[in-house]
Amino acid sequence: MPRIKFLQSGRETTVAAGTTLLDAVRNAGLAIDSPCNQTGVCGKCKVLLSQASAGGVSTLEQSARQSTQQQEVWYPACRTAVHGDIEVIEIPAPAGDRLVVLEHGFRSALSHAPLLDKRFDGASGKTLIFAGEEYLGAESGDTTGALYGVAVDIGTTTLVTSLVDLQTGEELASVTELNPQSRYAQDVLSRISFAAKDDGLAVMQHTLMATLQTMIGRLARRAEIDAGNIYELVFSGNTCMLHLATGNNPKSLGRYPYTPLIRGHQNLVAAGLGLEVALPARVYLPPVLSAFVGADITSGILALQLHRQQGVSLLVDIGTNGEIVLADNGRLTATSTAAGPALEGMNISCGMCAGPGAVERVFLGTDSEIAFSTIGAGPAKGFCGSGLIDLIATLINSEVIEANGRFASPGSLPPSLRNRLLRDNGSIAFALTSEVSLSQNDIRQVQLAKGAIRAGIDYLLTRTGIEAHQVDRVLIAGAFGYHLATDSLLALKILPAELGDKVDYVGNTSKTGGQTFLTNARCRQEMADLVGAVDILELSGQEDFERLFVRCLSF
Repeated sequence: MPRIKFLQSGRETTVAAGTTLLDAVRNAGLAIDSPCNQTGVCGKCKVLLSQASAGGVSTLEQSARQSTQQQEVWYPACRTAVHGDIEVIEIPAPAGDRLVVLEHGFRSALSHAPLLDKRFDGASGKTLIFAGEEYLGAESGDTTGALYGVAVDIGTTTLVTSLVDLQTGEELASVTELNPQSRYAQDVLSRISFAAKDDGLAVMQHTLMATLQTMIGRLARRAEIDAGNIYELVFSGNTCMLHLATGNNPKSLGRYPYTPLIRGHQNLVAAGLGLEVALPARVYLPPVLSAFVGADITSGILALQLHRQQGVSLLVDIGTNGEIVLADNGRLTATSTAAGPALEGMNISCGMCAGPGAVERVFLGTDSEIAFSTIGAGPAKGFCGSGLIDLIATLINSEVIEANGRFASPGSLPPSLRNRLLRDNGSIAFALTSEVSLSQNDIRQVQLAKGAIRAGIDYLLTRTGIEAHQVDRVLIAGAFGYHLATDSLLALKILPAELGDKVDYVGNTSKTGGQTFLTNARCRQEMADLVGAVDILELSGQEDFERLFVRCLSF
């Protein structure tokens, strides 16, 4: 069997001949990203091998390239099979290292009425634990002072956990991480496909629960509490994420009539999902609106009290799965669009998660010079979503990018911009720095994502008979959307021009709504009843939507 040495970590492993290099890395217990579901298109899993290792592998791609030292070669791990002994010199750092994720969001003030309660029984010397009037168990001694819950925002790209004191409603600690599932498949549809493979569903569920357990441990240490005193968790996420988290195969979400196995408004045993917290602890799943409008939006509606707002409100969660809700004096209509991960900097040639070195802001300075800032103020390593959107908006406004998404003729541009248009593998790219550039294909990926969101907004307005100027407020939700500049949203035409002065950024309402589900049990049945009355617009297969989508591709 071939032996593989990992020089960075000092680890070694043996694998069967023909094993992919990607599986070999993971078998050695090392983290590596492959967000394109092993199709070889993202380039995120390229590893550096010694030149002497070339005879021990075979690759399906022509993308293996030599490093500057000439004795080392980069190979796409997902498309490279191992046949003999090799040395792995370098593995790219996973995208979640030192990730910067938004943790806060708007939360309406509601009365404090948690479901969980503790009562000390002096006669037995035990503390009795109740969920409402349902008896859950008992603990020795008086532990009534320790009663905690955790709200979990399971995003397609990121995870946010919040530790809440159920007796006061106070948040004690918050921890964020990359959703580990994104290392195997980036968006919802690719995760549905991955879960259909052999042990794919088990991998998705296990990696998520293992990461959540680690995050819970960090929460407990930060707040100086015992994780054994966490009695309830709320999982707030889109419908596919809830399926994967609970070990339910999401394959029905990928084919007509798109019927979810999970409808939410239910309790599961935390231990049954692999979580080590209090023995009787439960996991509450908020009500799910549809296959592609999930419990994260239910949580957002709750956090914003959207169903009680007067006038017309448009809630837009801009992310991998773009979800949109229109509230017309309490009447709710919802839809979702498959935006994909491009707007968050994924599947982009120089894209990266929001971490140190990520370009987060771009603007046009004096004499048409491009200026930018990075997270951490260090050298630019790539684009996170907000920097990518800012750059494209800046290039649209300066006419470097035309309405059809193509780069303009260099001769029509001032020298400061013209000199940044360079040939890259036969096509034109815009160089922000010598290491970070924007390709024509990157622009196309953003066009597809922005076209999906804008078409969803326009379709929702048309079907409800509301014109853009009649909308009173636009609420941009989600960790990614919070960092987007309104001017950039308008330049890319993600939002109609009439909504430019009506935008409010409400942050991570999936998390804050999850907190409210923890601290106010009365809202659970209310939201379950409300979800049943929401009008869901399914866009898939609608011919008029397809035509609208094509029109919305234009900048």
